[in-house]
Amino acid sequence: MVRGKDLTLSLLAVGMAAVAGYVLRSERSTARTSRSKANLGARVIVPEDVPTDATVIDASAQRLGEIPGARQALDRAIHNSARDEWEHVTLERDGAWSIVDRIRQTLPYYDADEDEYNGVYVQYNDRIVVLDAIGWAHLEEPIA
Repeated sequence: MVRGKDLTLSLLAVGMAAVAGYVLRSERSTARTSRSKANLGARVIVPEDVPTDATVIDASAQRLGEIPGARQALDRAIHNSARDEWEHVTLERDGAWSIVDRIRQTLPYYDADEDEYNGVYVQYNDRIVVLDAIGWAHLEEPIA
């Protein structure tokens, strides 16, 4: 009977080690899942630079508030008076690429032909801010 107990304990230990190995491997596979990034940029422009056929929306627009990172990018641009450079907010998570689509499809996105800015023109108090998003695929894979 002692041998039966020893055998049972050995099988139990091997089984537990196998389960622990499976769990660790599953967690590592999840960490290797590729994620996408979206970069939202905003900059302050002078009202004269708004294209005549561009639609300007108010910063309080509900659809604008539903886009993750949009308000943060606008706030940064205003706070830093970003006229020469874009203020950026980078979102890194599953589905971040869809933010680019949402900005272009749910807001009055302006596609520039010449020297104008692409993006959504936003009235933020007494200033005009251009908001645009760039998305890209980014695979996170371990070196080894």
